[in-house]
Amino acid sequence: MFNTTAWNRLRYSLYAPVYDLVVARAFRRARRLALDAVHWRQGQRVLLIGAGTGLDLPCLPRDVEIHAIDISPLMLARLEARADRYGLDVIASTMDAARLDYPDAHFDVVVMHLIVAVMPDPQAGLREAHRVLVEDGQLCVMDKFQSDARPAGVVRRLVNVVTSFLATDITRQARPLLEGADFVVEHDTPVMMGTLFRALLARKA
Repeated sequence: MFNTTAWNRLRYSLYAPVYDLVVARAFRRARRLALDAVHWRQGQRVLLIGAGTGLDLPCLPRDVEIHAIDISPLMLARLEARADRYGLDVIASTMDAARLDYPDAHFDVVVMHLIVAVMPDPQAGLREAHRVLVEDGQLCVMDKFQSDARPAGVVRRLVNVVTSFLATDITRQARPLLEGADFVVEHDTPVMMGTLFRALLARKA
């Protein structure tokens, strides 16, 4: 699959000016449902991986410490502007999700919304999320997933050649990916377009 890190950086930099117009309203409810499942506590340290333009920010509690990373500096510039509008103090960094520049057991909550299906190596990204979470930390994932019951068929895999180049992989399975990175799924809820988009809350195994 062509979905390389360099291509992701380029295409999301190109998408940045129109990203909110396409995505903001469509996924507002799904983001909120996913984040409502998290057990929030005052003072938690939170990492948004693939934070994009910061569309998760309005759904987060005000009494947590927010860190945000994305591979596109242009996306993060829009995130910082959004944080200013909401009066939020967000520490934003350009970073590859597969190589996080954070120590082990550093975050209480890791949020990965609409990123697992676009990462070139989702297993590497999830392993990094596992590494930087504290022992009782929570992983909040929301994305589009193929059914866990069966792998993608031939037609879906052929269509995926195009969709993964332009936007996203449509053949990835949530539970095999999370369990392969040593997570235990606690909640798995459809949030959009039937069961295509799911919100999962997981903890370290």
